[in-house]
Amino acid sequence: MNSLKIVSLLPAATEIVCALGLRQNLVGRSHECDFPVSVKQLPMCSEANFPDNLGSAAIDVKVKEILADALSVYTVNRDEVKRLAPDVVITQAQCEVCAVSLKEVEEALENYLDKEARIISLQPNSLDEIFNDIKTLATTLNVADKGDIVIEELRERVDIIRHKLKFSESKPTVACIEWLEPMMLSGNWVPELVSIAGGTNILTEPGKHSPYVQWDEIRLQDPEVIIVMPCGFSIERTLKEVDILLQLPRFNEMKAVKNNRVYIADGNQYLNRPGPRIVDSIEILAEIIHPKQFIFGYEGDGWIRFGV
Repeated sequence: MNSLKIVSLLPAATEIVCALGLRQNLVGRSHECDFPVSVKQLPMCSEANFPDNLGSAAIDVKVKEILADALSVYTVNRDEVKRLAPDVVITQAQCEVCAVSLKEVEEALENYLDKEARIISLQPNSLDEIFNDIKTLATTLNVADKGDIVIEELRERVDIIRHKLKFSESKPTVACIEWLEPMMLSGNWVPELVSIAGGTNILTEPGKHSPYVQWDEIRLQDPEVIIVMPCGFSIERTLKEVDILLQLPRFNEMKAVKNNRVYIADGNQYLNRPGPRIVDSIEILAEIIHPKQFIFGYEGDGWIRFGV
C-alpha cells in the first residue's frame, strides 16, 4: 500500500490525486479544494487574505493592492502543515491570484517542518501540459501505471469529440469571459479547448496568460457565442454580477445576444481548473457551441443559457 502523506494546496491537484486512487493518502488541502466532496473533511492548510463576499471589481482592487505591497494573496498555515507531517506538498506556479504559489509554500515551510517534504509545483498552459502534470504526479506518487490509464481514458474522450467534428464546417466565433470587472478573456488552455470543441476563439492565444480587454474590442468582433466563466466563480456567484454585462454599451445589439447564445459556465469547477475535469470542460464547450451534435448532460450544472 502507498504510504505517502500528501498535502494538496491546489484544487486541480487534489482532483488528480483522487483520480489516481490516492484519496486515502491526502492528509490536508487548501481552502479552495472541494472536489470530490469527501476532501472537504480534510484539514485546511491555507486561507485567503481578503473577504470572500467582494464583487469582481473589489476583488481585483484588493488583489492588486496586496501584490503591490509584495504580500501574498493567500496564507499557508504552517503549524497545520507541520502537524500533518506530509511527505509531499503540491502547489502551483501558474498564477499568484488563482491559488497558493510555489514561493509562498517554500517560504512558509523552509526549515520549519520536522522532516523534509517534497514540494511539487504545477504550471500547465495547455491540455498536453495538464496531462503531463497528471503523469508527473502519478510517477512521483508511485502510481505511474494508474496515471497512464487515467490519461488514456481522458484522451479517448477528447478524440470522440474531435472525430465527431472532423467534417463539421461550422466553427462559431466564441468569446470566453474570465473576469467581468475589469474585463478579462480566458487564455492559457481555454482557447485550445474551444478549438477542440469546434469553436473559433477570439482575441486570446493558446498558452498565453489571460489578458485584460476593453469591451469595445469584444463588441467589434461581435462573437456568435459568449460564455461567461469567471475564475473561481460558480454559476450562482456569476449570476449576482450579470448586471455588469447588461450595462455594457450596445450589449443588446450583439449577435450572440440577439440569437440567445449567451451562456454562463461554472468556471470554478470546470474551465479554470486544470485537472481531470478539464475534459468535462471540453464536453461542456462542445454542448454549448454545437448543441445539435452534443448532449453530455452538463446543462443546469456545468452551464446555463443566460436569457437577456
